[in-house]
Amino acid sequence: QVQLVESGGGSVQAGGSLKLSCVASGYTYSTMGWFRQAPGKEREGVAAISTGAGGRSTYYADSVKGRFTISRDNAKNTVYLQMNSLKPEDTAMYYCAAKRGAPFGLTAIRALNVNEYNYWGQGTQVTVSS
Repeated sequence: QVQLVESGGGSVQAGGSLKLSCVASGYTYSTMGWFRQAPGKEREGVAAISTGAGGRSTYYADSVKGRFTISRDNAKNTVYLQMNSLKPEDTAMYYCAAKRGAPFGLTAIRALNVNEYNYWGQGTQVTVSS
């Protein structure tokens, strides 16, 4: 039984920071991602991390580059999303996701595509006030 459990969301003022965590049970996935969905909007990719024969790769949406950092601790089966310099437009429900299979031919577009992922957490709310 695959289970992804997110934590770390909350309410902060603009310019603040939050660190999200996602613990995966049942398996260690090569590719994990963070997505977000604001009210009335589609779910979008925020960041992803993959580990393969070529090493570790990270991918970021343009809107968060330089502000968010994704990392993982395989020993703890945990993926993190450090979010700095938060903006009101970062307000959304944030979801952790896992992708089956090895990251062969993984590109940034695919790594941040919701349709590439097989398992999802329940989400954690992030609210940034101005």
